[in-house]
Amino acid sequence: MKELLKYFSEKIKACLENEVMDEKNLEEIRLRVNRPIILKYNQQEKMLSYTVKTEDILETLEHICENSIYAYQKQIASGYITIKGGHRIGIAGNVVMEGEKAVHIKYISSLNFRIARQIIGCSKEFLPYILEENKVQNTLIVSPPGAGKTTILRDIVRTLSNGTNTFYGRNIGVVDERGEIAASYKGIPQNDMGIRTDILNDVSKALGMKMLVRAMAPEVIIADEIGCIEDIEAIKYAVCSGVAGIFTAHGGNLKDLTLNPALDTLISSNVIEKIIFLQGRGKRGKIEKVYFLNKNRKEYMLEEC
Repeated sequence: MKELLKYFSEKIKACLENEVMDEKNLEEIRLRVNRPIILKYNQQEKMLSYTVKTEDILETLEHICENSIYAYQKQIASGYITIKGGHRIGIAGNVVMEGEKAVHIKYISSLNFRIARQIIGCSKEFLPYILEENKVQNTLIVSPPGAGKTTILRDIVRTLSNGTNTFYGRNIGVVDERGEIAASYKGIPQNDMGIRTDILNDVSKALGMKMLVRAMAPEVIIADEIGCIEDIEAIKYAVCSGVAGIFTAHGGNLKDLTLNPALDTLISSNVIEKIIFLQGRGKRGKIEKVYFLNKNRKEYMLEEC
């Protein structure tokens, strides 16, 4: 909370100092104009008595943007700003469009502080599925938002990069488009990403994957929340170059994935060898189902956990 409180308006800061009791399980702080502050914990929420004013939103945004909202216009237009520590602040308001491209958000009415945490060792349950005979399987980790995909992915990077007494460490290339995985601050990761990890920040996943393959010779490429056709083409390029890949995507089941044309293309191309579905928010970071590609029959089979 100490690193987060400095971003809020003075009135909201004072309120949070008195009200936030369970910092360990705090996941979100939501601010909406003319509405109460809502704190979201693991399986419940707490509504505070303070009503957010327009000036609270503006003052908070000024702090987030280091008193230069113009310098952050590109990030604001994307709907979020990532701050030191990897915390991501979602933004809602009136979107200014140029053609089909969002160029700015004005009259901002909502801010959602999503709290990032590093949980060392949380990927232990996943490694037997990702590693087979000391080989990294091309893996897609899937869940709805807020189920712990990024936290799991971060620890997978650290573990594969460092290695253990049972498998050697790999050279890992991470495309951290939103700054949530490594939480780099002035180019230095704030999270433990392992000793053999190279990170590209603030670049699209599609371009970043190609840059890493060409320049850094990774053994494994990592990207969070893939979903567009450009991402899929870059993944195919990496895999065809002999690089393994571990990625995350939004969805609840195989049908959800096939409804996304890009992800459907990825699955039907047989590039992905394992698909791991996480359980819902109530059991964050836990495996629900695992599908593996039957190479002989070219279809996905359910593996019971």
